[in-house]
Amino acid sequence: MRTLLAVFALAALPLFAAKETPPAPADLTSPPADAVKGADGLVTKTLVAGSGDARLGETDIPRLRYTVWKSDGTLVQHVPESESLLIAQEKMVPGWKAAVKQMAVGETQRSWIPASLTAGKLKEGESFVFDTTLLGIVPYPTTPPDVAAPPADAKTTPSGLAYKVLHPGTGTQHPRGGSTVAVHYSGWTTDGKMFDSSVLRGKSATFPLMRVIAGWTEGLQLMVEGEQTRFWIPARLAYGNKPGMPQGMLVFDVELLKIR
Repeated sequence: MRTLLAVFALAALPLFAAKETPPAPADLTSPPADAVKGADGLVTKTLVAGSGDARLGETDIPRLRYTVWKSDGTLVQHVPESESLLIAQEKMVPGWKAAVKQMAVGETQRSWIPASLTAGKLKEGESFVFDTTLLGIVPYPTTPPDVAAPPADAKTTPSGLAYKVLHPGTGTQHPRGGSTVAVHYSGWTTDGKMFDSSVLRGKSATFPLMRVIAGWTEGLQLMVEGEQTRFWIPARLAYGNKPGMPQGMLVFDVELLKIR
């Protein structure tokens, strides 16, 4: 399944060929009697039940598949079965955000969102209708409390690379210098600013170890599959303070998903 990162709600993704275009629901302009109606005008109905009690937290990022129409039957956006989107909550129109926050993972919901809950995207009397499936909840990567410097229990290699295992892995093999690996990661400068994250993109990164910064080439060879490790990489093992690149020591949280 291909996963995309949506930079704003109702992103300008292309509509799909007519044979792939889902028809507007029969209850587009008239929610059924068993739909749940809120005081703010939001109306929702569960089409497929989800699982578990987990709900979206304030900073979590939902992974979604959805189709949205305007109340006149116009298809606004359709995310097909082969794709999904990670959408930051602040990028969602208010009514949709409120609807998704009610959902459990695996749930498919239809929501009728009045113009008053679309942050000015619709005129009075218009509405959006969303068919949304909540595929997963991704915690927003938080700045490590020890981002400024390695803690006392971190280990340091002769090169100056410092690291600490956050979660042990289940694998037994380590990558080698010529290996290709698949990882999830987030990176910060020592002032706590995030400069990159595969987690926010919603897609793991795959690369040969010989084609990344020296701190990654060395550090990933210390890991096994399933392990999560935090690295403090001095500038000489990172980008060497090159203009236009993250400066100084860099801190990465890395999860080794697969050795290829």
